[in-house]
Amino acid sequence: MIHIGLTGWGDHPDLYSPLSTARNKLFDYSGHFPVVEVDTSFYSIPSEANVRKWIAEVPDHFQFVVKAYQGMTGHLRQDNPYETREDMFEAFKGAITPFQQAGKLAMILVQFPPWFDCQSKNVTYIRYVKQQLKNFPIAIEFRNRTWYSEKFLDGTLNFLRQEGLIHTVCDEPQAGEGSVPLVPKATNERVLVRIHGRNVHGWRNPGNNEEWRKIRFLYNYNEEELKGLQKHIVSLQQQVKDVFVLFNNNSGNDAAKNAKQLQKMLGVQYEGLSPKQLDFFEGES
Repeated sequence: MIHIGLTGWGDHPDLYSPLSTARNKLFDYSGHFPVVEVDTSFYSIPSEANVRKWIAEVPDHFQFVVKAYQGMTGHLRQDNPYETREDMFEAFKGAITPFQQAGKLAMILVQFPPWFDCQSKNVTYIRYVKQQLKNFPIAIEFRNRTWYSEKFLDGTLNFLRQEGLIHTVCDEPQAGEGSVPLVPKATNERVLVRIHGRNVHGWRNPGNNEEWRKIRFLYNYNEEELKGLQKHIVSLQQQVKDVFVLFNNNSGNDAAKNAKQLQKMLGVQYEGLSPKQLDFFEGES
């Protein structure tokens, strides 16, 4: 099964009914795709009330990929608002448990920062994260190239496989050590593919630039590039039970369009989506 979706549901104008308000965006989104990434959880752990609200707004088989809180992955530069690391993990688990209880948790995405390189202390920390999040499916996304170097690649994949962790396959600009190559290998019965665009010049943060994040994911995949992604996804489909594909190239509102294009190329159709009044992609009006 190939599950295609986007990162976040709040910033994809082509997916919403003209009559919708901000409250309806998740419902409208779930009329197009069967999975979404909760990316706001990276910045703050959501309340249980919000999680239950989101669960109630989507169809029975809809799935959430929940991004781990930044304090759990080493991104947090300022003071951690939690007294202990264990308190932080407990708060996160408490918030997302309703997803799991409702059968709507595809996985937790643990995305490590570019400076999280392949060394023993970081391997140990991944094991710690796994222990803290036991009984939850965990996907690991690396953003440091050393994990995929010729010296460490086999060891990286074997480690993820032995620990029962989901490999996150990334398509992103090849911009030095703080970027990773596309390695279409699965280490679990599920695999996650995150598609970030290929904006090489915008990938690195030039400093304290508030517009950087918008520029970073500004990219529109052409047909030939999508065909290349299609081949990798078909290859992954032969390795696993479920392939989850998330488009993150939304700075120019290209993610939804590219996801629909790839879905058509793969010949994938979804049943049980939320009803929708308008579908601009299929010519309804």
